[in-house]
Amino acid sequence: MKAARLGALISALVLAALVAVLVVSDGESDIGARSPLLGQPAPAVNTTTIDDQTFDLARRKGSWVVLNFFNSTCVPCIAEHPTLVEFARGESTRADGVELYTVVNDDADAAVRDFFAANGGDWPKLRDADGAIAVAFGVAKVPETWIIDPNGFVRLRIIGQLAGGVLESQMTRLREASSS
Repeated sequence: MKAARLGALISALVLAALVAVLVVSDGESDIGARSPLLGQPAPAVNTTTIDDQTFDLARRKGSWVVLNFFNSTCVPCIAEHPTLVEFARGESTRADGVELYTVVNDDADAAVRDFFAANGGDWPKLRDADGAIAVAFGVAKVPETWIIDPNGFVRLRIIGQLAGGVLESQMTRLREASSS
């Protein structure tokens, strides 16, 4: 009987501690996912856009870059798209605005063109025909979003669908950290 009471008391204390941790935790600090690439130079990305323009990530140094891995049939990708459109709109008014790129994951150029024509988003869409870009970044499934600083270093990895305002708040945090 005493063992049962003791077990119940310990379980209640553990549960109370867990609730306390959740109540006082800062959800923003858990936005980024772990990766050995964080703080390291971004992998080389040399490809073409679906409009047959060349793209070399190394030439983007001096700019903040956001790479969003995408497929036009991916439900979370479709759901987060308005968030990306709004983010791009806001960044277009900034002198130090982010360069946003979609990395097309296992999808046809025509399907991607049709999706963006119907849903907006005039930023470049990068081909990853053989999956080499996804492999270099360690992308397991889409959507996944990466932020690269003006020096070419990976600063943040976000796995899964973006919530509204997350990219804006993370860019504010990263810009402030880089200027101090």
